[in-house]
Amino acid sequence: MKSLLKTLKVKDTSKLINLEKCPACNKSTLVLDDSSGELVCSTCGIVISENRESEGPEWRSFANDAGDKSRVGSGTSITIHDMGLSTMISSTNKDATGKPLSSTMKKSIDRLRTWNTRSQVSSSSDKNLRQALSEMDKLKDKLSLTDAVLEKAAYIYRKANEKKLVKGRSIHGLVAACMYAACRDTGTPRTLDDVADGINVRRKDVARCYRLIFRELELKMPIADPINGIARIASEAGLGEKTKRKAIILLNKAKKIGMVAGKDPMGLAAAALYLACISEGGNTTQRNISNASGVTEVTIRNRCVGLKPLL
Repeated sequence: MKSLLKTLKVKDTSKLINLEKCPACNKSTLVLDDSSGELVCSTCGIVISENRESEGPEWRSFANDAGDKSRVGSGTSITIHDMGLSTMISSTNKDATGKPLSSTMKKSIDRLRTWNTRSQVSSSSDKNLRQALSEMDKLKDKLSLTDAVLEKAAYIYRKANEKKLVKGRSIHGLVAACMYAACRDTGTPRTLDDVADGINVRRKDVARCYRLIFRELELKMPIADPINGIARIASEAGLGEKTKRKAIILLNKAKKIGMVAGKDPMGLAAAALYLACISEGGNTTQRNISNASGVTEVTIRNRCVGLKPLL
């Protein structure tokens, strides 16, 4: 190493760490030996740097899963009631060498597990938050939502919990309201009926809780875009790609003249799809579109009256 530095007239070894070519033969054939921590040129054999820190996973795992060789555990998340910072005691009654525990030690470990679980939830507010986030995770799977929507919903629920809005109200109703607010905020096309059916709560109760958190938390929701519901309704009704494109063009024209303001986005999307299908020579019915979108046939006919001149 010293002879190489003298030859290359390099005093700072840190400059040799991020090299892409060998400074001796000028070839891109550098190989890192993880076992020894040496950066070697495979062409001329010169050791460029040594004692480098390993950036890969650990050689052994301290977790229950032997295949998991990650350097650290899972990151913190607001979707977990304790942010993922609490200690977890494994359910496998084995020691570090893999041998089963004795009966006396097993009783002690079971007792430690019990107290560890109890210590994580110290108040009624923590219990409420733990149950709410668990229900939120189930609802996310039922509605096929992303992790970003779940994190936003958990953030809104935590704010509502801080303002004491949870006390005296249904956990399921507030969870559904927070999930619907998160869908509105992220632009995810989910209606109030979808969220209410997913958690098995009346639509009226979910709407009441949503108005409460919207007013108390001073949420600012973007205007729902009817174009986001086009793909979903078309998929349910079995419509083609050409019809979807025609409906999107029709809705863009309606947005330019301000026709979509104050109207139900799903109703506009359903009417645009119906008109686009009819103009393309399709044979769909208003009832088929109504069943796919969850909007009544009367609403579709009323929205068609305003959209027809734009065809």
